[in-house]
Amino acid sequence: MKQCPHNIYIHIPYCKSKCRYCAFFSHACAEPDWEDYTDSICKEVAFWASKLNHCTVPTIFFGGGTPSLIPQKYMCQILRTIRQSFLVVGDAEITLEANPATIDENKLRDFQDMGINRLSVGVQRLNDKELQFLGRAHDTRDAIELINTAQDLKLRVSADFIYGIPGDTEKTVANMCHQINNLGLTHCSLYELTIEENTPFGKMNLNMPSNDEMAIMYQTISSNLELPRYEVSNYATPENQCVHNSNIWNGEPYIGIGQGAAGRILIDGVWYEEKGNAEIFNPLTEKERAIEKILTGLRTIRGCQLTQDVKNVIDIDWVKNHPQYIQISDDTICATNDGMLILDNIITNVVK
Repeated sequence: MKQCPHNIYIHIPYCKSKCRYCAFFSHACAEPDWEDYTDSICKEVAFWASKLNHCTVPTIFFGGGTPSLIPQKYMCQILRTIRQSFLVVGDAEITLEANPATIDENKLRDFQDMGINRLSVGVQRLNDKELQFLGRAHDTRDAIELINTAQDLKLRVSADFIYGIPGDTEKTVANMCHQINNLGLTHCSLYELTIEENTPFGKMNLNMPSNDEMAIMYQTISSNLELPRYEVSNYATPENQCVHNSNIWNGEPYIGIGQGAAGRILIDGVWYEEKGNAEIFNPLTEKERAIEKILTGLRTIRGCQLTQDVKNVIDIDWVKNHPQYIQISDDTICATNDGMLILDNIITNVVK
């Protein structure tokens, strides 16, 4: 039976060095065995192509880690295998996460020739001392040069930033937004610094901003950044929203490939949880999948569609009694601006 379209996420877990805040699945490795890792990715691609009857693929996203470290020959092998195994749509969005100082113009051109049409640059801050504090392996000049190069090549460009580091205030975040505006980006992501256990920052006694101060900074972004928000942490012009992430937030299926990856597979009407290993995937109950749709949908401005499975797990009375946090219409449930500030707390009440 022909299966529905699936987006593809490929995890490249290698980095030159680990940042002080990073809790993602990644390894600091000077010389990864790229041939072995590429072979394992291609085997997973072939497995899922067979399992999903060579379905259509609308988006491909290379995340990490630092995917921009991968040599051209191995990137070419992975993309060729995907195209031979699936029906990749002609205008598929193909995103590469990249860190400054890990990719030059020639390599970027080669990747573009292979079909990569969107670059997500890990900038984090536009201040060298702050970059050093975060443990980044690049400086501000490296970041701006990569963004400018990608824009000159007519790639769609996004950039990631972090706010809420020790010493941040409403004023410093507003200034960062003005710096971002000057870069001419059509998409960016701004993430609150979260201190995770088992990271260098988690072992330090950092003087972090309070929750109230973080909330003010979050509101400051919306009032100073020239791009509109379309998800809790993502801002873009309407035509430059990330299609891959939007598809997943909207509840579409996706395949997770590579060490540390995860996916949500749909086979013959049954949803499966998949964790970066082609032979490990478990069925999800209708309730589990509905809750996931609420978790991802409420992160977006458009909200979550009120399909019957979603209605079955929502506490309608709580929602109706808290219009300051949640808005509900005939076919959609959305978080308000105030609701976005305390989304994690809201979700525990929205779901029965």
